Amino acid sequence: MNLVKRNYSNFPSIIDEFLKPDWFGGMQNIGTNVPAVNIKETDVDFSLELAVPGKSKEDFSIEIDHNVLTISSETKTENEQKDEKGRYTRREFSYASFRRAFTLPESVNTENINATYENGVLKINLPKREEALPKPKRLIDIL
Repeated sequence: MNLVKRNYSNFPSIIDEFLKPDWFGGMQNIGTNVPAVNIKETDVDFSLELAVPGKSKEDFSIEIDHNVLTISSETKTENEQKDEKGRYTRREFSYASFRRAFTLPESVNTENINATYENGVLKINLPKREEALPKPKRLIDIL
């Protein structure tokens, strides 16, 4: 199986190449919190595992469109402290998101894909179609 990774970055690739030497003290790493993915194939299915600790299953969106599996997440947090007069003394907020897309092979049964999130790992099971499964060994009678 060839799962093709599609990279959705904030900068065009030529700018990424220019920034690789880290000219601006880490500019290239701002906003690029893309989780690592493990891909495994067996005789009956494919499985994807994404390391995304600190989230809940409601934080994820998994979609299939034209044999492209897209996994995304977006979280926003806000903390504020006010003084006794109701004025802000401190207000902090953060925003984190990622998006990964994979082109699925024709052998995947897109109707039976399922996902679980447990202990910081998002697992997606991609079962193969019946016709893509290996055929069992069969004995042929000699006449």
